[in-house]
Order: sequence, then structure tokens, then C-alpha cells
Amino acid sequence: MDRMHNGDRIYNGMPAKHLGAEGWHKPWSGGNGGSCVEVMKLGDGRVALRQSTDPEGPALIYSNHEMASFIQGAKDGQADFLLS
Repeated sequence: MDRMHNGDRIYNGMPAKHLGAEGWHKPWSGGNGGSCVEVMKLGDGRVALRQSTDPEGPALIYSNHEMASFIQGAKDGQADFLLS
């Protein structure tokens, strides 16, 4: 369940702190000094992303389909250009 109160709207760019402090995960953290992307699965199936070094900053909100497409594309090498 989302951490928002009834009637509050979850939107792209909203302050991540409004989604709550619990439920965030760091699936892509590594040896980068703690700077990583954190994700939270929302109650309606969408996914929120935030920067771990700015936990109160903006959250990017993606549909389940958008996130699945991104992950599959990354697995297929479509995001490799970001590494060069």
C-alpha cells in the first residue's frame, strides 16, 4: 500500500519523502560510495525511483510496463551506450 493519505496524488517529480521512509530498496548499489538509485514498488503497481544521496528530493514515477520495458532493454544491451 502507498504511504500517501487518501486523496493525495502520487505524481512524477513529487518529493520522495512524501512516499514514506520505509519500503525503499537499493537493487543496483555497488562499490560507488553509497550513491545509488533506490526504488519502491507502489501499491498500484507503479515504481518510484529516487537518488540515495537526496532521499527527500524528487521521485520519478514509472508504470509497471515502463519499468519492465527498461529492464528488458537493459538486459538486451539497449542501454550499453550509457556506459561509454
